Amino acid sequence: MANVIEQNLEELGITLPVPVPPVANYVPFVQTGNLISISGQIPVDGDGKFPYLGKVGKEVSAEDAVKAARLCAINIISQARVACGGDLDRVVRIVKLGAFVNCTDGFPGQPAIVNGASDLMVAVFGEAGKHSRSAVGVNALPLNVPVEIDALIEIS
Repeated sequence: MANVIEQNLEELGITLPVPVPPVANYVPFVQTGNLISISGQIPVDGDGKFPYLGKVGKEVSAEDAVKAARLCAINIISQARVACGGDLDRVVRIVKLGAFVNCTDGFPGQPAIVNGASDLMVAVFGEAGKHSRSAVGVNALPLNVPVEIDALIEIS
């Protein structure tokens, strides 16, 4: 039987990158029971480049920040594929996304930025992609990226 989630990714024109290894003393994901906690993913592309750097509302436009959030979601899915032994059809539910937006003081648009990730999860996983989430504005993120997102995912 064909892998439904891989087909969805193909239809969306998404090729999952090789997951980025940790850059400090942590692991990319932890499984406990049927839950996988995926460490914060940043908007690094498949070539290891950072197409978006800076603060939202200053160096990064809201439109580019949405793209950065989508790239974070692609990296979450890439880590999830490894955690699932290569079979993304094992994903039962995207339970929660925790998102941090590096933005200027007073920037009110974090939820709209994080929709870049949330919308992709629903496009890829359908009903199982609907999740709870937080979207928090912060004054700095590692490597000066505009967005970082972690995830909690239920698998079978």
